[in-house]
Amino acid sequence: MNGALMFVRYAYPPNSMGFCGPADSTGFRQYAEAGVVDGGLVRLAQAFSGAWPYLEMIAHGVGIADPLDRRVVEAYWVGNGLLDALPLGFLANTLEDRFRPRIGNRFGRLAEGLLAGGVPHHSFHVFGVYPWVGLLGDDRKADRALTVLDRCRIRWGQVTDVHGAQVTVRSRPLLWDGRTLSLGPPEPETADIAVDTPLQPGDWVSLHWNWVCDRLTSRQLRALHAYSARHVHMINHSAPLAALT
Repeated sequence: MNGALMFVRYAYPPNSMGFCGPADSTGFRQYAEAGVVDGGLVRLAQAFSGAWPYLEMIAHGVGIADPLDRRVVEAYWVGNGLLDALPLGFLANTLEDRFRPRIGNRFGRLAEGLLAGGVPHHSFHVFGVYPWVGLLGDDRKADRALTVLDRCRIRWGQVTDVHGAQVTVRSRPLLWDGRTLSLGPPEPETADIAVDTPLQPGDWVSLHWNWVCDRLTSRQLRALHAYSARHVHMINHSAPLAALT
């Protein structure tokens, strides 16, 4: 699978719910179903104002011309060695141009997070840039904030049953104890298969919102776990969450 089609698999779930990306979510998904990559798909990918600057940052930082190169796309959504190959000085220098116009007053939080050890991985954006972590300190909004954080992050689960276009997986939910975020013990959940992917019990898969994105290799599973854990740890040891709103 090339990088552009991999991008569709991971970006389609929130796009289908109207959270980000182009208005034509059906057309976006059809690219992956048809296995077609052309200029139209590239333009649709560029409409993801959250993800696209990270792809550009990773590609430029490691000398890859195409932000939709599979290695770059995998680095952002799942994680791989490209992330730790990015020089800290490069990250600091590229932030201003690529992010300040897009995220406004959240730019300071982004810069502080990268300087604290964050890397341009989707989990960094979810935990370090989105405002939902700060809402955990508000008892009236904490439950909703935790649900959004849990669904928006790319999480992993093991397939226990396949039934048509859905699977049952066991995955570890995000927990909040009033002070820190952590992962709970595995629980069953049902997820839709975003793009046709042959699956069987025992397979490990990546999930975004209520969709299965892809089957994970053992290397990808380790990377997704490691980069997610890095950014949860970063948030747990940063400023008090009430100060992040």
